[in-house]
Amino acid sequence: MAGKEIRVPDLGNFKDVAVIEVLVRPGQSVQADTPLLTLETEKATMDVPSPDAGIVEAVHVVAGGRVSAGTLVATLKVADGAASSPAPNAPPPAPPPASPPASAPAPSPASPPTPSPAAPPSSPSAPSAPSAPPPGSPPAAPFNEAGFARANASPSVRRFARELGADLARVPGTGQKGRITSEDVKAFVKSVLAGSAAASGQASAPPGQGGGLPRVAVPDFAQFGPVQIKPLSRVQRISGPRLHASWVNLPHVTQFDEADITDLEQTRQALKAKAEGAGLKLTPLAFVIRACVKALQRFPLFNSSLDASGENLVYKQYMHIGFAADTPNGLLVPVIRDADRKDIYEIARALGELSEKARTGKLAGSEMQGGSFTVSSLGGIGGTAFTPIINAPEVAILGVSRSSLKPVYRDGSFVPRLMLPLSLSYDHRAIDGANGARFTAFLAECLADVAALTEAVP
Repeated sequence: MAGKEIRVPDLGNFKDVAVIEVLVRPGQSVQADTPLLTLETEKATMDVPSPDAGIVEAVHVVAGGRVSAGTLVATLKVADGAASSPAPNAPPPAPPPASPPASAPAPSPASPPTPSPAAPPSSPSAPSAPSAPPPGSPPAAPFNEAGFARANASPSVRRFARELGADLARVPGTGQKGRITSEDVKAFVKSVLAGSAAASGQASAPPGQGGGLPRVAVPDFAQFGPVQIKPLSRVQRISGPRLHASWVNLPHVTQFDEADITDLEQTRQALKAKAEGAGLKLTPLAFVIRACVKALQRFPLFNSSLDASGENLVYKQYMHIGFAADTPNGLLVPVIRDADRKDIYEIARALGELSEKARTGKLAGSEMQGGSFTVSSLGGIGGTAFTPIINAPEVAILGVSRSSLKPVYRDGSFVPRLMLPLSLSYDHRAIDGANGARFTAFLAECLADVAALTEAVP
């Protein structure tokens, strides 16, 4: 077999185009026109297809990189004389009209032009009319065109989903940054055929609403006064359905408690100058995460997950702690790996580096995966308590609100103490109330013992 170089075709006026997904790996067999990678310009996403059938010998680009016309994409092993060499500057195949970019919803030409009453863009009840079903069969579910257009998927995956009749608005993505892959579409179709999705004949639920659940009636808000419609951010479109799935599928219980951090705050203020000299910002969150590590070591149940069957607990021998980061594009959850092997200063450094990446949009997908426990801190903003949603498949999440001075009765009198509100949400299938109370009580003890928090990790 001969080696064949595959290069990026002519991209018009675009240069340094972002590679958002690499779809093949070395050793993989591909057919002619199989998408090799997906590029994203300011106006559209496009696939770079393989010109011939063969075996991928090497891939020369990575997701997150940038390419221009003529950039070497991959080396393909093809049969001798089986394929002709295409012109390196040939334009890429245009995406089908039914596959607009996620930021530009467009109606599908696959729907017949059946006249229907006009509906507002925000209404979930305005899909195109389906074709008539065969006699004796249940009526087909109307297609959610608006949700399909907003789905985070490449043109080839959109085309594949239409061929299978899969509603992309209901397909959870497992690719980079929540992108829907062809494997996700296949898994969704299999689940529907197995009967785990909504029953046949029911209208497909819009994004963020579970099949089989009552829909929320959405009126035409413009009838009550002027309105302005703004699309959800990409992060919100990805995280929203996941949060909804966690809230619907996990029986949440939230345990509230308080921790005395008077000594902790005094020590933190004393260490701030030393930390700043080392280029670190020593925040209260670093101490909270260090205390969570100690609590997870005492109560490993909170560092577990239910397996796919729901009948076994998977106890993780690692502690990767996620934390909620507020960014201009929405909420992200970077993960501090092996937090149990880091002292307070190393945790502070990881917090600073990951937070900066999250704010500047440079956080890699791998830096948001593998978490075993999550902390969501609103202390810098305010609030007295809240009920955080579990970051499934984890079984617990800690919410931290703003600390405040309170009178605490000690030794026969009231003394001012700085108290930190804690809100622990946990999956009641795995954790009962007694364990939840024990966890927060021990966590409060850890936060009060500042000497143990600042000691070196053995």
